Amino acid sequence: MELTQSMQAAAIKLAHTVLAETEGRSDARTATAAPFQAEPGTSAKLSGYGLPCAKCHLYYPANLDVCPTCHSRERVSLTVVPAVPKVTAAPEPIPDTAALEKEREAFLQEFKAQLSAAQAEAANAPTLCTMTEHHAQGAEAATICKPCYDRLQERVDVCEAALHIDLKEAAQIVYDAVWADPSDPSKTYTNAASALLGELRKRSGVSSLLGPFHPLGN
Repeated sequence: MELTQSMQAAAIKLAHTVLAETEGRSDARTATAAPFQAEPGTSAKLSGYGLPCAKCHLYYPANLDVCPTCHSRERVSLTVVPAVPKVTAAPEPIPDTAALEKEREAFLQEFKAQLSAAQAEAANAPTLCTMTEHHAQGAEAATICKPCYDRLQERVDVCEAALHIDLKEAAQIVYDAVWADPSDPSKTYTNAASALLGELRKRSGVSSLLGPFHPLGN
């Protein structure tokens, strides 16, 4: 019977202790959650939240010197971001129409003067030969125009082609000339040479008469 009473008394005491601790924690939470409530018997004074705690980052009232959670006295330092000054671009000046027109006229006159000088220099410059592969020391002044050069080159090509007569054809010409007139043996070689030269002149378009070049025959 005494043991049962002792156990009941211990249970009652433990219940009172737990209830007291619970009430204390409730009071602490109430004080933290409602910083703007004034204590009984004092005048109401509003106090907002200050900077957060530097250790646990808890926001607590500004009138408290110590963090109610970690009891730290340091708050997060206030960093001020410097304002970037706004740069306003200066408006572009409006160009003067008269000045632009004057500069344009001066540029055109200078350009025309340079063009005229270049044309005069090109007109007075001597015409150089374009057949540089035949010059040992560089280009020389041309003494014949291109059409005349082409015509002479054509004549030379024809003469070269005539000199490349086939050997059998030349022998046949000589044979025909020798046996064309066998009455005078002293003229045999003369007739053969005359016949061969005549064929070469005919093929090359060269006149048998001495003098300037004659046009090619058909």
